[in-house]
Amino acid sequence: MATDPTIEKVKETMVKSEEALKRELANIRAGRANASLLNRINVDYYGAPTPLNQMAAINVPEPRVLMIKPYDKSSLDNIEKAILASDLGLNPANDGDVIRLVIPQLTGERRQELAKEVGKDAEGAKIAVRNIRRDALEVIRKQEKNSEISEDDLHDLENQLQQVTDASIKSIDAIAATKSKEITEG
Repeated sequence: MATDPTIEKVKETMVKSEEALKRELANIRAGRANASLLNRINVDYYGAPTPLNQMAAINVPEPRVLMIKPYDKSSLDNIEKAILASDLGLNPANDGDVIRLVIPQLTGERRQELAKEVGKDAEGAKIAVRNIRRDALEVIRKQEKNSEISEDDLHDLENQLQQVTDASIKSIDAIAATKSKEITEG
């Protein structure tokens, strides 16, 4: 039997949930320098909020240091203010040419808190996947009620839907395990 369009749509939506989890987890500081930490920072640049990664080159010269080199040196102070105003909790060091951000070593207690946060984010993604499955089941069951598909086809589609859901949840668990390991091992 060919794959049902509903199942294909479910797969796409579940993959989007997995990608959203990856983006969310990329914002968690794991004690290592990672340019994606700065993705959410917008800088007031000539009156317009501009993403930091569009107005500066961001490098990782050392494992725990981010170096931000703006394309326009006059924006250094604005970049520094935006970093200080963010929820990163990092103190920028401005030398007139570049800004350096030193990522502090995480304590064992903080690592455990972050690992719990990863678990909560992963559980949220799993809930989203289950909600997608529930909505798709409703659509499939309506088709069966309206005699658009047979009862056998309904069972086949339910099985396919469960397999897609299981695969997505397994992927979410793997994403969370990788991030947790990165955090706890530092």
